[in-house]
Amino acid sequence: MGSESQAPKLPVLDFTKGNLKPGTESWLSACKNVRKALEEYGCFIVENKMKNRYEKPLNGYVGQIPKLPLHESMGIDNATSLEGTQYFTNLMWPEGTAISAAEIDQMVSRMIFESYGVEKYHDAYIGSTTYLLRLLKNRVPKEGEPNLAFVTRTDKSFANILHQNQIDGLEAWGNDRVLSPSPQVIMRGNVDRYSLGLFAFNDGIIEVPKELVDEEHPLRY
Repeated sequence: MGSESQAPKLPVLDFTKGNLKPGTESWLSACKNVRKALEEYGCFIVENKMKNRYEKPLNGYVGQIPKLPLHESMGIDNATSLEGTQYFTNLMWPEGTAISAAEIDQMVSRMIFESYGVEKYHDAYIGSTTYLLRLLKNRVPKEGEPNLAFVTRTDKSFANILHQNQIDGLEAWGNDRVLSPSPQVIMRGNVDRYSLGLFAFNDGIIEVPKELVDEEHPLRY
């Protein structure tokens, strides 16, 4: 299994760079990054903090400064108004609603389809997709209890979007290696862990596009 310090970290993708619309340079770059992350790890982390931007310089996110590598900060402009705080909330936590999270799933799936050159099948795929939203809690173990909150498993859904509170406990497994943050939940510390999970399921039968089948990549089932 290896130690946590030796475990490779999941790739972090930023979907806020440039004009992220189909056909643009930033979209094509994001498609490549999503495909690479899923082929190598099976999952990735969406970076939110870079969304914290305002017209006024230094009013939003400040960090990743070469001379100040230890510093990061977030800003809420017009913080004493309802509009200012609501804007920040909607900006940073759009996955707070199932609809917004579903839009992220559909955008990522389209990127994957396009990166493999089979985008013409994407609309049919989305048309067969339904979503299950689960609210998850894993409490702190009592004295003498094991710290395993949920067993190692492979989810049967086609894709998952998970949002954890500040108490990380999820581990993921990909390509025969442990990643950092295995499909199990380990509780550490003395704080309960809460999560939101949006699971995408597909009705009917999913067939491998003929464009992806050749002698080097034959059908396996």
